[in-house]
Amino acid sequence: MNTITINENLQPLKLQLLQHPLYEKVKTIEDLHTFLECHVYAVWDFMSLLKALQQQLTSTTTPWFATKNPQTRYLINEIVLAEESDLTLDGKRLSHFEMYLNAMQSCGADTSEINYFIDEVQSLQNIFVAIKRSNLHPEIKAFLDFTFRVIEEGKPHQIAAAFTFGREDLIPAMFTEILKNFQNNFPETDLSELIYYFERHIELDADEHGPMAMQMIDALCDNDAHKWNEVQQISIQALEKRIGLWSAIEEKIMMKAEMV
Repeated sequence: MNTITINENLQPLKLQLLQHPLYEKVKTIEDLHTFLECHVYAVWDFMSLLKALQQQLTSTTTPWFATKNPQTRYLINEIVLAEESDLTLDGKRLSHFEMYLNAMQSCGADTSEINYFIDEVQSLQNIFVAIKRSNLHPEIKAFLDFTFRVIEEGKPHQIAAAFTFGREDLIPAMFTEILKNFQNNFPETDLSELIYYFERHIELDADEHGPMAMQMIDALCDNDAHKWNEVQQISIQALEKRIGLWSAIEEKIMMKAEMV
């Protein structure tokens, strides 16, 4: 097995995700707010996947020692640099998560729930308890729980699978779809920060991070059939959780529409 085979096997789930009815439901600025207020959890927990890989595949302790694979080391450090301290639209340095929060605020979306959740995570010092106690939609809880279960398992190839096939590999096509809807449906609204955020992901993930992440999977699995099977299983679950997240957002948009 290899990344090409796994990609082929994941195509039905990818197609299901890219053809999800959610995209057609984002019709008003209120719908956009609902989308952002739910999707922000995926923007946030993505950084934990990345940091878990940094801990596993680079040297983050002292004394420092060179890790086994320089190319993988470069990939992780390169992505961390871009994700944790990228240039904003006005030339400042922020993480993509902070950029997303700013973009939410600039278009009127509510950031209080995600901020409260993060405060709870820091206060409780236990991500699983924080998820369980939260008032989040069950599918959002399941999405977050899956991410941190994979991280807790601590297998680099599984974390890389969730990171690559569940996130990086999907972002360009998925966000391009969303961008088209934003530009078509909200021409009178200033979405410049939000569009800039999406375009940065499309640029970075399609041109640089996506292909490099595939090389990382190859390096981590090599000729180990068991690892390749685990990568495929984690990738399937990651896509299923993403589809669940999309369905949760669609459900919340429809529920709000019925209340109007």
